[in-house]
Order: sequence, then C-alpha cells, then structure tokens
Amino acid sequence: MKNRRTITLPTGTVPGPAPKIRDVPLPGQSPKAAREDNDAPARVAKILSSEGYLQADEDVAFLRSDNMRGVRLQLDFMKAEHGLEAHDVKHTIVVFGSTRIPEPIAARTRLEKARSRLVTDPEDPELVREVKIAERVLLRAPYYTIAREFGAAVGSIKEARDGGQIAMMTGGGPGMMEAANRGAFNAGAKSIGLNITLPNEQFPNPYLTPGLCFRFHYFALRKMHFLSRARALVAFPGGYGTLDELFETLTLVQTRKIAPLPIILVGREFWSRAIDFPFLVEEGVIDPEDEDLFCFAETADEILKIIADWYAQAGQPLIDSPEDLLPLTPI
Repeated sequence: MKNRRTITLPTGTVPGPAPKIRDVPLPGQSPKAAREDNDAPARVAKILSSEGYLQADEDVAFLRSDNMRGVRLQLDFMKAEHGLEAHDVKHTIVVFGSTRIPEPIAARTRLEKARSRLVTDPEDPELVREVKIAERVLLRAPYYTIAREFGAAVGSIKEARDGGQIAMMTGGGPGMMEAANRGAFNAGAKSIGLNITLPNEQFPNPYLTPGLCFRFHYFALRKMHFLSRARALVAFPGGYGTLDELFETLTLVQTRKIAPLPIILVGREFWSRAIDFPFLVEEGVIDPEDEDLFCFAETADEILKIIADWYAQAGQPLIDSPEDLLPLTPI
C-alpha cells in the first residue's frame, strides 16, 4: 500500500462556512420590473396566486383530491403513531361503549324532563316512547360508574411487566368512553382518545391527555390504532359503533390475524339479549370454540380479574402483582 502524502495548506486559504444570507442576490430573487415589461408584475402575481404554484404540502385541495387518498391514509396513520411514540405509549387497554349512556345524575335528569313533558300530553306516542327510553338509559347508567372505576384501576397500574405504563384508550367521546377516560385521568394516568371526523361537529370528552386525543378521517386507520397496542378490549353496552369494533376484534382473533387478547363484555343480560351467540353456534355459522374468545363481567373488579387471569394462563403476566389491584375502592 502506497504511503499517503500529507498536504499542508497555508493558513487562511481554506474558506469558512458560507453565510446563511448571500451578499449578492441570485437571479430571480426580485420579480421582473415594470420598466422592462409593463405587464410583468401583474402576470407574476397571477402565477403566484394560482393553485399550481402552491407547494404540495400546502395545497389543501390537492391533498384532499382522490389521487392523494393513499397519501392521506398514510398521514392519518402516521400522525397518531408519531404522537403515541412521542408520549412513550406502549400498552393500552381499550374501552368501547355507548355514547348515549351518561353518568347516573344526568340520566336521572333526562328521565325527569321526559316525564314532565309527558304530563302535558299523556297520549302522545313519541313522549311515551321518550320516557321508556329514558327509563332504560337510567337503568344502564350504573355502567358509567363501573367504567369510571375500571379506568381508575387501569390508571393505577404504574408499569407493565415488560416496561411502559398501561394507558386507557377509548374513542374519546361521551358516555362509557368518557367514564373510562375520566377514571384514568383522575388517577393521573395517560388517557387517550381516538376521535373520528363526522359531518356534524363533535367535541372530545374533557378527560383526555392533551396531545393524546387524535382525530381521524378514516375509520380503518382508527381501528388499526385501537388494536396495535391493545392488551385487552372491554366492551360496555353500546350500539352500532360498539358492535362494529367488537365484531372487528372478534373476527381478527378468530382468524388469528392478530394475537389473541382478553375480550370482556360488560353486562351479560344486555349482551345476551343483543347478540344470541349460542344461536350462531347452533346455526353452524361460528364454532363452539368461538364462544370462548370472550368473557362476561359485571363489575370493575371482575374485569380486572379476567384480564389478570387471562395473562397468567398465557404464561405472560401483564403486571408483576395483579393481586394488588383488587379490590377496588368504589367511586
């Protein structure tokens, strides 16, 4: 190997870094002057204001076009992913449930108002129906308290066995989701909400950690984030949205597209009437083993015990001392 020759340059011959601002402007830093072409300034202004001149990431109409749907899908996923990583969120417990079941005091107020309206016209079928629904909502209102207690319990878990706090994640709306977020928030834990853009404006519940409430355009990307860090799924009584997320998860576990995880349905009486799982088995459209993909629970204590037992049976305890979580202090 030949010896390298060392070259020593005289002091002062090596230029330093170029300054951020040039001493001599580049051509084009000033528009063509009117003295050279009287119409030039107006034509340049028109070019600058045209859609084509907008930088791509600043052109909202372009980004919202059909051709850019793939880019929007990526952005929808990556913004939340970036935020969750920035907050070091590694594990979540996901809670779904009706947005229409408020805390008991609000449900009671709704029923009182419905009854007072019915007094003015006792024969009105719509008012009669309104009272019956308000009575049913009040009957389900204790689930708000259970969801809040469960959220507080999750928020009290300081660290999962393999590192990282377990955060509460919901759809970020009112009702059951608000209750779970509220419990975690009051426990001083991270509280995450995944909102979805709808035609009518909606507001996130007030118990979400700033920076951890994300708004999605696509339901599909929102679903991915619900499950990508999920260590358990807890479904309280709910409607179309809750059923959608529940069956999505059951299908993914049934087909083993995702690793199995605890799936807990809170309120056996509600769920047994809403979905006749034994009938699906009898009809041969699901297998008997598919009924074992979920459990029923009635209290926050039961939900926690199911999750702890599930992971213990899997040989991978979620936390070091699950027994420390029980019993809970009622809210």
